[in-house]
Amino acid sequence: MVHIRKDGAITQGTSATPKPRLLEQVRRRCRVKHYSLRTEAIYIGWIRRFILANGKRHPRDMGAPEIEAFLSRLANEGRVAANTQNQALSALLFLYREVLDIELPWMDNLTRAKRPRRLPTVLSVSEVNATLALMEGRPWLVASLLYGTGMRLMECLRLRVKDLDFRRNEILVRDGKGGKDRRTMLPRTLVEPLEREVERARRLHQADLEQGFGAVWLPNALARKYPSAPREFGWQYVFAANERSIDPRDGIERRHHLDDGLLSRALKSAARKAGVVKPVSAHTLRHSFATHLLEAGYDIRTIQELLGHKDVATTQIYTHVLNRGGAGVLSPLDRCSE
Repeated sequence: MVHIRKDGAITQGTSATPKPRLLEQVRRRCRVKHYSLRTEAIYIGWIRRFILANGKRHPRDMGAPEIEAFLSRLANEGRVAANTQNQALSALLFLYREVLDIELPWMDNLTRAKRPRRLPTVLSVSEVNATLALMEGRPWLVASLLYGTGMRLMECLRLRVKDLDFRRNEILVRDGKGGKDRRTMLPRTLVEPLEREVERARRLHQADLEQGFGAVWLPNALARKYPSAPREFGWQYVFAANERSIDPRDGIERRHHLDDGLLSRALKSAARKAGVVKPVSAHTLRHSFATHLLEAGYDIRTIQELLGHKDVATTQIYTHVLNRGGAGVLSPLDRCSE
């Protein structure tokens, strides 16, 4: 029997003989593998849920049959989406392979959640304009950058000052999905607002340095390789947070980037006020970027590179705008009325 304490510790047996904290081992392994804090939290959440669903038994005492049953219940009873089930599977495979060093056999009896083929939600140009017109300040700038470049939300918020190239009107997107770097355009209409944002980041950084702070978090042990880099202005976030906060990775007080929830709330509020009835999120702006480029006649390979898709097949979902379907066919009812 395992016990999950409020602090996240998992112990086995009596309190006199506590076992190592399993969730803490998961957390440390995630950080060794350079997983994001968001992925770390998701994995820990699924592992905790798996243990509780099996009467708090220790994962070492379970295996493929219990995982199959847990994931099948998610599909059959929970009616979760395929992506949600895959997320849970990834978390449990990580636990067994990376933390417990147990290789699981392939689970042939797993009931897979169905993955429906859905077209992405895309705003029209007028809907994008109406929504952006009702936004202001930093949320407006982030939303405009998402639509103007096709970046993912976290790629945008994690931009470093050195990755903005104003001379070439380019943005270098570092460590995108799959750990890949890529380049995208820097919209000319956003040059001045971004320059003001960089100047704001400069003032905040200078104030932090004067107060004994100013070291930003760097990924993949870069801080050890380049000890002075964390305090260099080029490494600071473009969209720096208003206040410093304690970094959960190491407990050090640092200035992080803008909270993604701020943009999400402002975007949904503006879309609602603009009369947009479609569900709108930051990713909707990325879908709209790709679709509008296709409508403008740009080739799909170029759009694939700008989006950072590994396979052009992923980008091809946006070609639905070229196959106009019912919008390009004259209804027989209209023909009768001619």
